[in-house]
This record gives sequence, structure tokens and C-alpha cells, in this order.
Amino acid sequence: MGPMTAACRFVETLREKALLETTTRIEVDLYGSLALTGKGHATDRALLLGLSGTRPDQIDPDAAERTVDRIRAAERLSLGGTHEIGFDEARDLRFNQRERLPHHSNGMRFTATTADGGTESQVYYSVGGGAVVDEATVARNAPPEGSWDVPWPYSSGDELLAIAAREQLSIADIARANERAALPDEEIDRRLVAIEAAMSACIDRGMGQDGILPGGLNVKRRAPGLYLLLTERAERALQDPLTVIDWVNLWALAVNEENAAGGKVVTAPTNGAAGIVPAVLRYYQRFTPRATDEGVRTFLLTAAAIGSLFKENASISGAEVGCQGEVGVACSMAAAGLTAAMDGTPGQVENAAEIGMEHNLGLTCDPVGGLVQVPCIERNAVGAIKAIEASRLALIGDGSHRVSLDQVIETMRKTGLDMNERYKETSLGGLAVNVVEC
Repeated sequence: MGPMTAACRFVETLREKALLETTTRIEVDLYGSLALTGKGHATDRALLLGLSGTRPDQIDPDAAERTVDRIRAAERLSLGGTHEIGFDEARDLRFNQRERLPHHSNGMRFTATTADGGTESQVYYSVGGGAVVDEATVARNAPPEGSWDVPWPYSSGDELLAIAAREQLSIADIARANERAALPDEEIDRRLVAIEAAMSACIDRGMGQDGILPGGLNVKRRAPGLYLLLTERAERALQDPLTVIDWVNLWALAVNEENAAGGKVVTAPTNGAAGIVPAVLRYYQRFTPRATDEGVRTFLLTAAAIGSLFKENASISGAEVGCQGEVGVACSMAAAGLTAAMDGTPGQVENAAEIGMEHNLGLTCDPVGGLVQVPCIERNAVGAIKAIEASRLALIGDGSHRVSLDQVIETMRKTGLDMNERYKETSLGGLAVNVVEC
């Protein structure tokens, strides 16, 4: 998502500078983790789509596949959807695996050459969860685009709890009040409905897509078979109290198999960890007696509030802190969201979030072949079950606990700094080098 967004932004820059129609060549250089795992993460495919004007939130997986195939066959792309140029992928898209740009491991440089021989170049960094910053923004340490003055600013879990206690608000209430600084309630609700619908559609599509995942590892999609098994043995399943776990596993697998196949997922907080929040949310909808539409909104707003703490105080990028920043954060977000939807207190919500991350500390990111398949797909299923367990543990307590969420976030940040570079989304360590790819 980050590279696709960056490609779109670069094309917009060319258009703004009246250079788009005179551009004759586009070159893209990838660096660091982005270069090392780019093929496996379908970064090449994403860049072709982004340069063609496709945005992540508008992607149609089937149409996208046809677009990529057409570009590769013709060695031509329609820049921004309006200006056709030649594009030799082997020449114009380079994976610089031995080089790293200064500010982040996920760096990329776009260079456009115009008809008069001039060039326009821009460096972007994909910093996690689809977020992209350009080199100028990093250099001046500027706040994120679209920053707003909010009524209840917070930068730590303790501050969030203090606001909740002082104002007698839930964490979801605080998140909604802050969103109102930019959007009316009707738009907030519309976007929440759209997020839930996209998550649900991804689960349903993943359960119906059989076959082998692309990339060369020959990983078979398991979600369709598991769905068939669960629906066929519905009556017998009543005798097995752990059948609910099978359903949660199914939903998480379905999402991450879709992600591995280049389908449309909701980044929560990253694509590699996209299955946990949807699986736990559907668990809430299907297996808890008090599930309501308001509960779904509470779940998502609370999960977002918790995710923002990790993003601000540590990282959600596997290239920076390993998979603890992806699956660990997703587990924490889902645990918090479920606890809030189950009428947990702010203290119980914070406790659930803390438990969710505490038991993912040190999780490395070492995907085999650079593909978001092994161990990523199963890791999401396990993470979803951990989130439910974290919520249940928090709900049987009163919210008081020994280790705070802030302490766990800081521990995660320091653990990421201490982690050897090869275990941070490079495919140079761990399972990636101890498992034969073919």
C-alpha cells in the first residue's frame, strides 16, 4: 500500500508541476527492506498500479491483475491513467538490496525524465500501515499531513485513561470526539461502516477462493476447505466447545490468504497483520450475545485509539521493530476493541491491550521468500485467538494490573531497536533462511 500510494503521489507531483504530459520515462529505485522483500510483498505490482493511477482504497483485485498483465506484456503504462509511456520493468524498476536510505528501511526513489532531458526526482518512505512520508517532511520533522486540533489530545495510555476518568468518557467516546475535529458524526459513521463492510467482504471472498497462492512456495489456500468442513459438521460441532476457535482461525486465514494473493484488505494496522481485527470483530458479531451495530463502532474506534499509541510511541513497521509491530499491535488493538464492545471499563480496555502486546514481545519478521505467507498467515490466526484470550483475562479483572500499556509499548520499542536487522522484514534470517523455498 505504501509504494502504491507513493507512486500515486509522485504522479500527482508531476501533474502539479506541468511535467506529466512531457514525461518520457519513469525509473523507480527500491532500497533496504523494501528491496529485499519487494518481490514477495508484490511491491513491483503495487508500483505499476500506483503509477497507472490506482489507489489502494479503490482497488479491484481482478481488474488490477489485468492491468499489471497488460503493462508487462506491452512494456507500456498509462501514467496517471492519462499519459502513456514505455516502461521496461527490468530496466526501470530496480531492487537495490545492498543499499539503504538514511531515514527508514522502506525507502524508494522515483525519477521522471522529460522530453527536454530534464529530470524530477522524489524520495518517499513507507513507514508502516500504508503511511508514506516524503524526504522533505522527514528532514523538517513536520507533523503528519491533515493534523487537527483535537479536544482530547493524548500521547500515552496513562493520559488516555486520565481523560476517560476525568471526563467520564469511554475510550471510544474520546476517539469519536477527536475525529469530530475533522469530520461530522454522519461521515465518521459512514467511514466506520465502510471499514467493517470491507473487512467482512474480505473474509467472505477469502472463504470462497480456492487454489494455490502466487509466489512459488505452493502454499495452498486453507480457508475454503476449513469453511466447508465447519459447515458440513455443524451439528457435531455443537459437541466440541473449541469449535469457536476454528471459526476465528478460518476468518483470519481467509483475510491473510486474500492479502497474500493481492486482494483487497483493510490495513489494521498493516496488511501483513490484516486478519486479526476482522476475525475478532466477526467473533464479536457472531458469538457474543450482546453484539450490536453500536458495539461494532465502539470496537473500531477503540482499536484505532490503541493503535495510534503504538504508532506514535514505537512503530507499526516490521522493517523497524519486527512482527511485534504488526501482529503484536493488531492483537493489542483487537483485544482492546473487543473488551470495549463487551462493555469493559477503560481500565479493562487498557489491560487487554497490554496483555495483547506483552505476549507478542520480540516477535520477529522473517517471511520465507519475502512472501507474506509463511509464517504470516498462521500468525494472524494465532494472534486473533490471543486477542480474544487477552480480552477475557481483562474482563475477569477490575482493570488494575502490574504492567501498564505504556511500559509494554516502550519495551516493544526498545526490543525492536535491539533486534538484529536480519529479523526485521529482510528475509535474511530466521525461517527465511532455515526453510527451503521450493
